[in-house]
Amino acid sequence: MISPLSPPADAEILGISGQALAITIPIVAICLFAYIMIKRLQPLLLAASSESMDSLSDRLGRVVKYGLLQYKHPRYLLSGSLHIVLFGGFVLLIVDSISLVFLGIGDDFVFLGMGERAQAIYEPIKAVAVSLVFVAAVIAAIRRGVFRPERYAVPERFGKDRSAGAVGILGLIIALMLSSALFDGSVYAATGEGALAGTLSWMAGALLAGQTHAVLQQAHHGAYFVHELVFFFFLCILPLGKHFHVITALPNIFFMRLERGSLRRPNTVAAGGDLLAVSRTGVHVMEDFSWKSMLDFYSCVDCGRCSDHCPANAAGRPLSPRFISTRGREHLFATYPLLPTSKSAGSKDALLLGNLYDADEIWSCTTCGACEEECPVTIEYIDKIVDLRRGCMDRGDIPDSIKKPLESIQRVGNAQGLPRAFRGDWAEDIKGQQKVKVLDGGNVSADTLYFVDSMSSCDERVNKLAKTTARVLDAMNVDFGILAAKETDSGHDVRRYGEELLFEELREQNTQGINNSSVKRIVTSDPHALNALKKDYDQIDHEVEHISEVLIRHLTSGDIKLAASDEDKTTVYTYHDACYLGRHNEIYDAPREVIDSIPGVTRVEMEKARDRSFCCGGGGLSLYHSPPEERQMEQMRVEMARKAGATCIVTACPNCNVRLSDAIDAKGWRDEMQVIDVVELADRHMARPESE
Repeated sequence: MISPLSPPADAEILGISGQALAITIPIVAICLFAYIMIKRLQPLLLAASSESMDSLSDRLGRVVKYGLLQYKHPRYLLSGSLHIVLFGGFVLLIVDSISLVFLGIGDDFVFLGMGERAQAIYEPIKAVAVSLVFVAAVIAAIRRGVFRPERYAVPERFGKDRSAGAVGILGLIIALMLSSALFDGSVYAATGEGALAGTLSWMAGALLAGQTHAVLQQAHHGAYFVHELVFFFFLCILPLGKHFHVITALPNIFFMRLERGSLRRPNTVAAGGDLLAVSRTGVHVMEDFSWKSMLDFYSCVDCGRCSDHCPANAAGRPLSPRFISTRGREHLFATYPLLPTSKSAGSKDALLLGNLYDADEIWSCTTCGACEEECPVTIEYIDKIVDLRRGCMDRGDIPDSIKKPLESIQRVGNAQGLPRAFRGDWAEDIKGQQKVKVLDGGNVSADTLYFVDSMSSCDERVNKLAKTTARVLDAMNVDFGILAAKETDSGHDVRRYGEELLFEELREQNTQGINNSSVKRIVTSDPHALNALKKDYDQIDHEVEHISEVLIRHLTSGDIKLAASDEDKTTVYTYHDACYLGRHNEIYDAPREVIDSIPGVTRVEMEKARDRSFCCGGGGLSLYHSPPEERQMEQMRVEMARKAGATCIVTACPNCNVRLSDAIDAKGWRDEMQVIDVVELADRHMARPESE
């Protein structure tokens, strides 16, 4: 389509040629943008190092999945759909935006040599994209500015409400789409040709139809320069607030932690990797964070999804993951101001705990991973929480309630205080019922190691789980043994509470015991032990499985069968996904399949299940520490089970078993509801010879 209107380069505004303006606007804006970005990158260059880049293909795949395909956004259907339209529309309009910049310099620019045929295909696509982005931005602005969903609210202690800024950005997007439509619509009105019916450009052309050539020319030039000014203004303000994620989200996804459930080791580069040789560990001040953590702060969308699914936040604890990121970003902005003459509003040497973050806030986290699972730009929170805790450990500033269990773990290898020599005593109680080998690294050997871990070995409330697991392994004819006194605490929870040095000592002891036992594989009934052995132990290469995986494999092969019982006729089961079995290791189906293997069983799902499961509050040393809260997480969870109609909660984690059982007792529901581990359920329904 040849336009009868003169191009923007021929315009004259306030005595300045359109071509001069079209050259000046992008040059000034790009220089300003580059300056802002250099200042924003300054703290990242001063930050602690992060892990080296590996698995390039995997990282690129995640950029495509989470970044370009917006994989997580539809988890919130309305807002996610709006974001996908906005993002997809902007991607499609890149061609038009670049073309418009050069169109002001000369009217013969063709993007990437696009011929008339390609342009004829692109024009209706562009018209649709402009219209959809406009509608999405209007809806989003009304939703954010008028209806204001609860998850966008900002409690006073976390700063000021940012809805006005979000609506302002949406206003700029609306202005971009209107000016683009007006620019094209003036041409359609001048030529008499129609745009794609129903699009914004078609409407603009219809409104301008019949206007004089002079009016159309003014609309054409005016729309162009409004678009360029808004476009480059939009570009320069992106790094000034929450919309920085438009720039940083894709790099942040690229550098994300690839393995869920793992932790980054404390920065020991300056000490040659020796943790004992570093002057201090953990995060004390902002610059102790890695550059990846700072990139996380910059990339926060401020959407509130993380806090919306945080069980600590739901229970009224003083933790809201969203504001860990937003306050971190604001601290960086204040400490590294854009103008060299501006006085820093933040202190680089100020301890973060007590100034930016509260101690109760940091110790409220159960490391359940719900926040990370929900984040559309893959922000990592657990590493930051643990790094801050490491700093607390380094300063000796830790809650009194966890000092005793940590000291006990250091002294005897378990938080319960059981002497090391008695760690395998639970096996003595079941001698004569089934064989439990004690692996000594010499005369006694086995194919499989049952790694019991401290909770099942040493806590009387769940001691029966170890016995039942041994009984079930024996029924499946698994050749297994235990380390008994040679096993110590896995260190999983110790590490996540920031005591890295103690964790490494525990890991070394267990690694030595495992490698000396000559076993081929490891099985455990504790998801925390499972996660530690798979993600934290780098000197073992054994296959590690949860008992539910072993059970379902033997059930599938027909080695064992589960039989119905009269009790099942009146029992409604529901399965509670343990955080470190589900979200951190993606084992969702095996426990459910074990339950469903019982003939005639009735199982229901709770509202929050699978990767959106609600933490029971028993993550790690949380069993010993209770931050201030309005409601107890475990009670909230059993309420969900009751609402689903369940009379029996099946767990696959000893910590969950304890917490949920206590919650049922506290509610006075013991006659109405019970808790059972999946391995206990299988044992209860195991079809055995009558002689047993």
